Amino acid sequence: MAWVLYVMLASFQLLVQDQGKERPAKIKEVALYRPGSLPKHVHAVQSRTTMATALGMENRTLREPLTPEERKRFEAYVAEIFSRLGMDVTQIGTRNTPSRWLTALWDMTEGYDGDPKLGAAFPVECPTCPEPEKTHVTEGPILFTALCEHHVLPIHGHAWVGYLPANELIGISKLTRIVRLYAKRFTSQERIAHQVADELAREIRPRGVGVYIEAEHFCTQARGVREFSSRTSTIVLTGDYNTSPLLNDQFRMMIDRHSTSL
Repeated sequence: MAWVLYVMLASFQLLVQDQGKERPAKIKEVALYRPGSLPKHVHAVQSRTTMATALGMENRTLREPLTPEERKRFEAYVAEIFSRLGMDVTQIGTRNTPSRWLTALWDMTEGYDGDPKLGAAFPVECPTCPEPEKTHVTEGPILFTALCEHHVLPIHGHAWVGYLPANELIGISKLTRIVRLYAKRFTSQERIAHQVADELAREIRPRGVGVYIEAEHFCTQARGVREFSSRTSTIVLTGDYNTSPLLNDQFRMMIDRHSTSL
């Protein structure tokens, strides 16, 4: 079974150009300003990346569309793998399954295609207001699906994204777009949180960013430990959210209204 899964992943990875692949961000577990302030099951991380690491995905794609020759070849690979696993691909109901599966996988990784609607920022409504009056902007829960890069199985969850404006704002819908841009890839939950924080920092340079993600991983439900009752939580905090206990508590209070973990 292991070699079959390896072949499936290797086949589809041909679709993404090597020069366009992202390098996994280096993530460290660090203590926040107040030890013990998070539940034990929350993986607390502090972003040490900078705006230079953001990709500017509104103008950049990481892959090209499939050519007819590639699609025909990949569908043959998929049909061979599914047949070896036990599927009869000659039946009426399964004859087009390899093609449908390839299309679905392409759709589930459309984050590599970028989003032309990102990148629109505008000035804050009160540029002369003191910073304490430039309050939080928080959106959530934002529903998303992703593909675990370890098993190519779904991750399903919700994200809460907040920031402290400095001089610019971003449309509320753009927060959802940023989450889904980085979720619809071969990825990990930790990486999504860091990439969302980095992208938001690049777009509007806020005083601080908070990203909290709570998700279920199908790779732990359908195989391995087969755990259905737990969720994985990840939090990334930058800027004033790390230095101000009051702002940190306010962000947690806002997301606590819907979260099952915090």
